Parts: sequence; structure tokens; C-alpha cells
Amino acid sequence: MAEGIKILATNKKARHEYIIEDSFEAGIALKGTEVKSIRLGKVSFVDSFVIVKNGECLLYNMHISPYEKGNVHNADPVRTRKLLLHKREIFKLGDKTNQKGYAVIPLKIYLKRGLVKIEIGIGKGKKLYDKRYSDKERDVKRKMDKALRQY
Repeated sequence: MAEGIKILATNKKARHEYIIEDSFEAGIALKGTEVKSIRLGKVSFVDSFVIVKNGECLLYNMHISPYEKGNVHNADPVRTRKLLLHKREIFKLGDKTNQKGYAVIPLKIYLKRGLVKIEIGIGKGKKLYDKRYSDKERDVKRKMDKALRQY
């Protein structure tokens, strides 16, 4: 990635469960203590997804742990968060998700010039045989790399 970007969390399960066709960078509407908690890496992508509703992209089920040094103003850990995208990107996401089998899922969260950004991807769900094939390809590549390192 480019300079000045610090990756805070990645969704490893997303690339296993989906074939990612396109990805976008989006901002997230966060509260102050959520930003501090994300900077500490206390974020979880388990079962999180994006829905396009009323011309807005909303991120559901992303868990951001409450900041320990925060006060009563800590936000709900799994609240719905708005994603900040351009209109044309929102329309493109909306069109794709209306097709059968497509979903919009978060891929990673990172800091870019001091701002928290999220990379979301349009993915089509993999079948079981696709997952097996991907695992087999990864194993073969790992073995080839290991063999090359020995020489």
C-alpha cells in the first residue's frame, strides 16, 4: 500500500467466503471514543456487512470495543455506522447488491493521513468447491515457494 497508511485490522474470512470483484475506499462516521478504540486495534469484522438504503451505505454488525478510558459517552459497540462514499459509488454498490448472490463486505480498516478509512468490496459468495480449489491453489503455491527457497 501507499506510504502513510497503517493497517489496523483485516477481514481474513472475507476473501475465503467471497470472490471479491471490486473494492472501494470509504470513510466511516465515528464518535471520538470509537476512533481511539480503533487506533488500539479493538475492532472485529465478524458477520459485518454493508447495505445500501435510501441513498446511503450503512455498515452493520461491526464490533468496536468501548474505549477503556472513556466515560458515559461511549457509543454502543455494534451500532449501525454510516459510510461516506461518493454518489456514483453508492449507486454502483446498490446496483450490484440487487443482483442475486452479491454482497458488500468490509475488507480492512486502516489509517490514512490520520483518518480512519475502511475498504469495502463487492463479493459473490463462493460455493464449497470454490473454497476447496482456493485452498488447494494456496497450498501448491506455498510448497513451490518453499522449494525455491531451499535452492
